[in-house]
Amino acid sequence: MNFPDYDDSTAFLGDWGPFQKTVFFLLCLSIIPNGFTGLSMVFMGDTPAHRCLIPAALNITDEWRNATIPLEEDEQNRDSRFSKCSRHRMDVVKNYSDRGLIPWVDVNVSDIPREGCLDGWEYDTGTYISTIVSEWDLVCSDDWRAPLTSSLFFCGVLTGSVMSGQMSDRFGRKKVLFVTMGIQTVFTFIQVFSPSWQIFCLLFFIVGMGQISNYVAAFVLGMEILSPSIRDIYSTLGVCLFFSIGYMMLPLAAYFLRDWRMLLLAFTVPGFFCMLLWWFIPESPRWLLSQGRVDEAEAILRKAGQMNGVKVPDVIFPLTQTRETAGRLLRTYSLCDLVKSCNICCITVLLCLVWSAISVGYCALSLNTSSLHGNIYLNCLLSAAVEVPALIMAWLMLRHWPRRLCLSSTLSLGGLVLLFIHLIPQHMNYVAFSLVMLGKFGLSAAFSIIYPATAELYPTVLRNTALGACSMASRVGSISAPYFLYLGGYYRSLPYILIGSVNILSGLLSLLLPESLGSPLPETISHMQTVSGFRKRYSSNSPTDRKSDEEHESEHL
Repeated sequence: MNFPDYDDSTAFLGDWGPFQKTVFFLLCLSIIPNGFTGLSMVFMGDTPAHRCLIPAALNITDEWRNATIPLEEDEQNRDSRFSKCSRHRMDVVKNYSDRGLIPWVDVNVSDIPREGCLDGWEYDTGTYISTIVSEWDLVCSDDWRAPLTSSLFFCGVLTGSVMSGQMSDRFGRKKVLFVTMGIQTVFTFIQVFSPSWQIFCLLFFIVGMGQISNYVAAFVLGMEILSPSIRDIYSTLGVCLFFSIGYMMLPLAAYFLRDWRMLLLAFTVPGFFCMLLWWFIPESPRWLLSQGRVDEAEAILRKAGQMNGVKVPDVIFPLTQTRETAGRLLRTYSLCDLVKSCNICCITVLLCLVWSAISVGYCALSLNTSSLHGNIYLNCLLSAAVEVPALIMAWLMLRHWPRRLCLSSTLSLGGLVLLFIHLIPQHMNYVAFSLVMLGKFGLSAAFSIIYPATAELYPTVLRNTALGACSMASRVGSISAPYFLYLGGYYRSLPYILIGSVNILSGLLSLLLPESLGSPLPETISHMQTVSGFRKRYSSNSPTDRKSDEEHESEHL
């Protein structure tokens, strides 16, 4: 089939003219709201210090009011603290107070029976005016609802991952980008007026769907418009860096807006401004060609040529019918093709495990900044800022190191330092904090490496489908991340031990993947490289294996 290369046909535009710079910068700007929306639960879902409420109308002496909350032993900190979920029985306390007895002098207070917080809780307002936890009392017997809130957001992200690829292929990258950006912004605004936790979670689920859909659409749109020499920079120092910028804006906004509703309201402002980019970001010419809309694709490229000040050929894509037919054929591949042979099935399984492990670690460490020693706002800012050098390092590694070594080394670094945390004495909090930040550094680098490493392993006919499947696997990790942190309530270092072990194992598994550095992107399934364990058998180019692949591809052609 005579199918000219798109990059060759558009080489007249150059690599880095005003058109490419505009698209690069505007698409990166559209990513910023995802950074603070995706991790907003760090502040909205934080649990302030709390204890049972003693009604102000209860007529008891100040001595008894101060003695009503019992002391409990904190096994992790090895000290005493006021109980968060119980109080002494109010009827007994009221009786003693009315009789004029003095606590600890006339009465042994520890012998008074206890009861739950029947009148609710009072929360410390030194750090926050309100969070969703203090708003709807997501503590004690309902403390499972806080991590569930984050998990439901990531369930929305998972759902969006499944839907976004198909919607983008059918309706276009640009439409999906801005429609889902609008969904994220509008439903975040509606969340501000949530009357209950259930409604908040439902809206948060929808926000998660919009968030990942516009992120993926922006990523794909940039990869399809920009030239090959710019794509690596766009996928690391572009998209990922601007996500980190949005992440860094989160603690700055939260520091000045201590009420969760006002914080959410502030998050909607950048989204509404990003909607104005509709008139400046073009549709993907590649996608238009796949739909047979050649005139529209050429019109965009002619306008780009004018912006770059270059001469545009009279006919950019001469073989329109061939192109339209090829576009229809490529769309016949599905998720089932990712498991139809042993080799591609092993690659897919390995990558899904690695994606899921990275996502568990990255999301858990990001969401856990509120539990670290020190100021929560500074901790969150440092957690976001550490991603910047990690992304720069990842970009440099991708230029010079084998992909497997890049992935294995960053995963192992992130996992290994987390395993050391449980060995740090309780009083050396800053050492533990430094290890957490170093772990975040390694996993952030691994997250930016896994995207291009995955794209290079799959053929053109399956590349988008494979990225979608791996993204789905990573969302399973995101959903479970809040519950990894929940285990810290039983043993403080347990989340770090689990996350570290999982990521070290993933680093070892990544060594089994084929190496793609310096290799041309595969176009068909038969061009794919093989997993290490299958290399000897499969790379022999046996007629049976090759014939099987060719017959499989001919079914689609």
